[in-house]
Amino acid sequence: MKTFNDIWQLLSPKVEYANRKKACYELWISLTENQQDTIFDAISEKLAKGKFVDYNPLFAIKNHYRQRSQTLSFNDYYTRYGTTEERDGWKMTNPTGNCVIYVKS
Repeated sequence: MKTFNDIWQLLSPKVEYANRKKACYELWISLTENQQDTIFDAISEKLAKGKFVDYNPLFAIKNHYRQRSQTLSFNDYYTRYGTTEERDGWKMTNPTGNCVIYVKS
């Protein structure tokens, strides 16, 4: 599990973006643990490869959330794959405690 401090430190925003910290925190805590881990891993991977990550930490998180937040309902997943086994990067999750969905990371 990645904390807000982990993502803030990873992004290490310049002083001019310090005023974005509260908005970033609110966005971060609104995400599921799986979404947080996926976003953190994607940003870490990009940075390690020297690829561009938005300097504005709020945009960096939002951009990776949009890119990584593909979901399928249980029924749609089963219709597509004919199984409930995880495939092609899809992971089963139960974010609300009463509705299984699949999230592609």
